[in-house]
Amino acid sequence: MTRKKVKLAFIANDSSRKTTFRKRKNGLMKKLNEITTLCDIPACAILYSPYDVDPVVWPSSSGVQNVVAEFRSMPEIDQQKKMVDQETFLRQRIEKVTELLKRQRRENREREMTEVMFHCLIGSMGTFNLNLMDLNDLGFLIDQFRKDVKHSLEIMKNSGMEIGQSSNAAPADAESANEAIGTITVVPASTAPTAMVSEAGSSSSSAAAAATKTRTNNNGLRRC
Repeated sequence: MTRKKVKLAFIANDSSRKTTFRKRKNGLMKKLNEITTLCDIPACAILYSPYDVDPVVWPSSSGVQNVVAEFRSMPEIDQQKKMVDQETFLRQRIEKVTELLKRQRRENREREMTEVMFHCLIGSMGTFNLNLMDLNDLGFLIDQFRKDVKHSLEIMKNSGMEIGQSSNAAPADAESANEAIGTITVVPASTAPTAMVSEAGSSSSSAAAAATKTRTNNNGLRRC
């Protein structure tokens, strides 16, 4: 039987709140004892509550004093390392989530412009209403595609490969190689490739090769 998830909220009932405090206090002391025994590290705890006249101290008053003294003897920079209050913790979480949101928006925007670009290739732009910002983003993406394809073609040319030839295949002779290279004609693809482009600003050879392969497989490039 699975354990019921506890709702982290203030317990209004006094009796239930007191019972919960007793159980959680004992559990906390047990965990402290386990971690000090298993990992051989100094630890202490001081709990104030309205249900006890004196604060609960673990493991003892002298033990707490030793741990606090050891902590205070450390340099101030080491004392504050990884130490955050509630406000700082929440601020860090907000910054992290905000950065993730920005990255997700950027990826979504890139996918959107990629779809628009391939619709342009097949001549179905009637469903898109593009403003100046959309046109700027689309122009940047097309320019990035051109750079990646150009870079890929340069790599293939320097390696002596033919356009559309496997990397394992080699031209039979110089005459057949010259006939095979020829020129490239861009033909509108019948369907848009499902592959996404790499992140804006990237010009790695792997991304360029992937973009070239995608267009070739979708009849985007044909050899004359």
